Parts: sequence; structure tokens; C-alpha cells
Amino acid sequence: MLTPLGWGTLAGSLLLYVAGFVLGYREPVVLATGGLLALAGALAWTAPKPKLEVRREVTPLKVPRGDAAVAVLQVSNLGGMALAGLRARDRFGASDHTVELPRLPRGAARTVSYSLPTGVRGEIPVGPLLIVRADPLGLTRRVREYGEAVTLLVRPRTVALPVPPSGRAHHLEGPTSDNAPSGTVTFHTLREYVVGDDLRHVHWRSSARTGTLMVRQLIDASLPTTTVVLDTRDLDELSVDAAASVSLAAARAGFPVRLITGEGVLAETRADADLVLDRLALVGPSDSHEGVRLARGGGSLVLVTADPAEAARVAGVRKRFDRVICVFTGQAEVSVPGVTTLRVRDLETLPFVWAAR
Repeated sequence: MLTPLGWGTLAGSLLLYVAGFVLGYREPVVLATGGLLALAGALAWTAPKPKLEVRREVTPLKVPRGDAAVAVLQVSNLGGMALAGLRARDRFGASDHTVELPRLPRGAARTVSYSLPTGVRGEIPVGPLLIVRADPLGLTRRVREYGEAVTLLVRPRTVALPVPPSGRAHHLEGPTSDNAPSGTVTFHTLREYVVGDDLRHVHWRSSARTGTLMVRQLIDASLPTTTVVLDTRDLDELSVDAAASVSLAAARAGFPVRLITGEGVLAETRADADLVLDRLALVGPSDSHEGVRLARGGGSLVLVTADPAEAARVAGVRKRFDRVICVFTGQAEVSVPGVTTLRVRDLETLPFVWAAR
């Protein structure tokens, strides 16, 4: 296909031909002939369909905000002639990234890599990948799409924290045994069967109705729950990172975690740190401040907010929980009676104020 420059060359050549014949000058005709010959050469350059094997891998597919993620592109020439003038054009969200590929001799392969943007939390579509072959003058090009688009998930940043204490002696060192990874006491929910599940937990009636093997997920009700409430009004990344760090600490210790925003329960799990991070990767601002009201009692309550009024509101529910902590990311000075208030200026200081609570 012709590029904008190619179309301009074609139009200019035709105008020069007309001008040369009308005015009776040979020079415009010579210039027009040169332009058309250049177009013919460019078409001959890009007309052969290149035989390529193209693979693009994004690694890792899930990454903390600001950490490195790369796309590794491998292009192999399966044709019988050398190829030059190739470039790869990949799309990251709303922006394009172009990589010039080196000359590919017959049967050769080239591998190039390029960084992906990870500065913004959320899902970033990567692709589709286009391989463009253009002539040296840029008059024509052949474009072909390879592979499928993938999604890069940029998660919140986290720091290591100890599990928040509940205030009671409920197995504070974590689960009492390793032979009951799904819990042993209380029914929690139904989920699809995965290899290794105890067949005694299969729920046959639901399996027959859905056509998929379903198992009961049980939890140990004696373990204290960590409830994390994230205030999503005027949401900032520090608040999301802090909520992710607290939730991750409880999940990795094997404790039940309930993550709540003003829109409702965002995640409820035990020991599934990936679920917590995946949900927080997609959380956005909202106008609701119902998070504290939606929190059920028991265990620890950790409120993450930048609003002094929201921090004061948590005092009204402190009797329903064994321990209430407010991680305050705003600029004001806040003190709430009966609530442990931790003022955090950046994520790096969170472990220090958390340990000093």
C-alpha cells in the first residue's frame, strides 16, 4: 500500500505530466517519469509477502507499579531471500511503540526487547503487534498483524509488614496445621474444583446443575479476620499501596482478609494474596463513604484514608472490633480516641510507623 508520501508522489507526478504536455516542456515530464519509476521500484520492494515467524512475549504479565516489564520479540525469516526495512509496531494502551528490526538474512532470527510502561496502575492492553516492511524511500509499505493482544496488569506497590494483631489470642501465629489448606470449620463459598482438592468437599448438586465440578470452600472460623477499608474518595496511590501492603501481610500469614471500599466488598479471601493485588490494581475513585459502615465486626479493622472526617468516623465502630487502626495518608494532624492512628507520608515509612504502633 502507498504511504502518504507515496500518494503525494503519485499525485505530483501526474500533475507534472499534465503540466509538461500542456506547456510543452520536457523537464516536468522527466521529473514525473522519475517519480513514477520510484513508485514502481518501491512497489516491487514491498510486493513480495515475507515469510516470517513472529513471537512476542510480555514478562511478567503482573507487575508492581514502577517495576520493570518487558516485551521480548523474536522474528525469524523463513523465506528464501534476505529482508530489510522491517520494523515492529506495538501498542501500549493509547500509545504506539516502534522498533526498527535489523536486516534478516535467509533463515536467520533476531530477538529484540523493549520496556513497557508501568507507571500507572491498572490494566494496560499490549498489542496488536504489527510488522511493517517499507521501502528505503518510504513510498510504500506492507503491514501484517501477528499474534494476539495481551493484558499487562500493573498492581499497587507493597512493603513487607507483620500481620495486624487482633487483640485476642486466636492462633496469632497463623494456622495450626498444614493439612487443611481450605479450612476445617465453616462453609464459606462454592468454587470450581482444582487438582488436589479433597473429593469429600465436592458439592454434587451444584456440580450437576452447572456441569462443572464444584467444591465447598471452608474456613477456620477461629482465625481472626483482618478487615481493610480503603477510602476511595479523592483516591491517591499511597492509600492504595498502603491498603495492599496491609492486606498482603494478613493473606500471606494465612489469615482471612476482607477488603472493602465505599462501593462494597472488593475481595474476601484467605491466603490468596494474588486476588487482593489483582482487585486493588483495578480500584478507582468513587463518591461513596460507606466502607466503614459495611465492615462486619470481629478481628482487626484497618482504615486507610486521607480524609480527617473519615478517620473520626471510624471511632463509632471501634467497639465492634478487637483492634482498630487508621492509616492516615493526608496532610492534617489526626488523633482519634480509642483508635491507633498511623500518619504515613510515603510508602517507605509505613513499615516503621507500623512497627511502632
